[in-house]
Amino acid sequence: MLRCVAEYLVMTEDHAVGNLVGRTDAYLNEVALKSLAGAVSVLHISESFLPMAEKVKLVSRCIDAIALIVCKESQFCVSGMGDSINESAVTSAVYHSKPVVDWWAEDLTVLRIDIFQRVLIAMMARGFKQYALGPVLMLYAQKSLRGLELFGKGRKKIEPRQEHEKRVVLETIVSLLPKEKNAMSVSFLSMLLRAAKTLETTVACQLDLEKRMGMQLAQAVLDDLLIPSYSFTGDTLFDVDTVQRIMSNYLEYETEGSPLLYNAEDEYVSPPQTDMERVGKLMENYLAEIATDRNVSVSKFIGIAELVPEQSRATEDGMYRAVDIYLKAHPALSDMERKKVCSMMDCQKLSREACAHAAQNDRLPVQTVVQVLYYEQQRLRDVMNGNLIGGESSVLPSKGNLYSTDIHPVPDELSILRRQNEELKIELVKMKMRLKELETSTTRTSMSSPMGNISTSADKPPLPRKSFINSVSKKLGRLSPFVRTDGVTPSIPKGRTRAAKDRRHSIS
Repeated sequence: MLRCVAEYLVMTEDHAVGNLVGRTDAYLNEVALKSLAGAVSVLHISESFLPMAEKVKLVSRCIDAIALIVCKESQFCVSGMGDSINESAVTSAVYHSKPVVDWWAEDLTVLRIDIFQRVLIAMMARGFKQYALGPVLMLYAQKSLRGLELFGKGRKKIEPRQEHEKRVVLETIVSLLPKEKNAMSVSFLSMLLRAAKTLETTVACQLDLEKRMGMQLAQAVLDDLLIPSYSFTGDTLFDVDTVQRIMSNYLEYETEGSPLLYNAEDEYVSPPQTDMERVGKLMENYLAEIATDRNVSVSKFIGIAELVPEQSRATEDGMYRAVDIYLKAHPALSDMERKKVCSMMDCQKLSREACAHAAQNDRLPVQTVVQVLYYEQQRLRDVMNGNLIGGESSVLPSKGNLYSTDIHPVPDELSILRRQNEELKIELVKMKMRLKELETSTTRTSMSSPMGNISTSADKPPLPRKSFINSVSKKLGRLSPFVRTDGVTPSIPKGRTRAAKDRRHSIS
């Protein structure tokens, strides 16, 4: 403050020897700017005396002093000797090791965002590696974005001025993020993306975070992808479009390759299968999570499912689980829509337990159930014939084949499969016989239905009638199509007819 006042009052050496300008400069150079704490303190106070502090070059002197002290103390400053260091190896080591925040990082968090940015740029100009800025940026973001409501409509309670300040802070932090892969954790990037959507930052800022998350999607967990939807227009609960773009970025990055995926001969090296399988499992869990949302349309669900690579799915159990949950949460789907949803899974790669569940699942279309039964029967036939190829051994969920290299099943399992197959055949024959019996009984019932009334009336003894009435009834009886030519009704037992005749003679 004295230095700025002395400049304002023009208290220079031209007017008097040992004037205030010279004395304050000497104190700053010899005492205040010799330590990091003193330099940061002077810089922080100088923020209140802008633009005068800039005019007397107080801000730039403090920034240079801080950058010099940090680069001397930090292990990540490799100027003059670290040009030959393999940055990919260092980046991998930084990611896999627990991030350690240097002692000076806490002091820098009190600075204003524009001054903080200038300090970091000065540090990198002196040789500080950008990938080592991750923990510093995380610490600054946690303190600067504190109090920001990321869920619900409570985010609207923030004042417009504070919202603008936090938006500037977030966009600046994103611009300072290291370009190296794995320099930042996926959870931190997910937190920044949620804050960016809450504060409605620029589209470029959000797309940058989505691209960074796509590059490191193999290290993400399910919670990192459950980004709430901030539209508040009755749309989906989670932001499905954002996750779809993140997955597209991952596939584009893995397909086109990165400098880390090329060998010494500049030949493309396919990504590790473990990472691809991990991403496939992650997306299957994400589909199962959003499937319960009734506002998720068929097109959005299929759009996410189509992005899951087929080579990342050893079995289709995860996809079948997501499809089943979606069909259960959306009972009003048409047959065509259910067929489209079920087409996302390969019935041939379902495990034995999943096939058993799908065969009894009334939510699945008939065509899907038929495919499941066909492939299961074909698999059983291949196992019994001993023609199971190595590629299908992983599909069978038997624990013995998962960890063994022998492609042939053990004898006990083969006998069990044969017995189960015979039982299924016997059960099928029984069902066919039962069906024929039901058809036969139904036909007989339909043919004998007009005779029922006659037989029931014949159970009662006939009342005595006059001879004229008897003769008329006999003539009418000859006209009935149910009476044979000899005049005897086949449905009336002989014993009952004799008893009725004897009784009529006895009455007469």
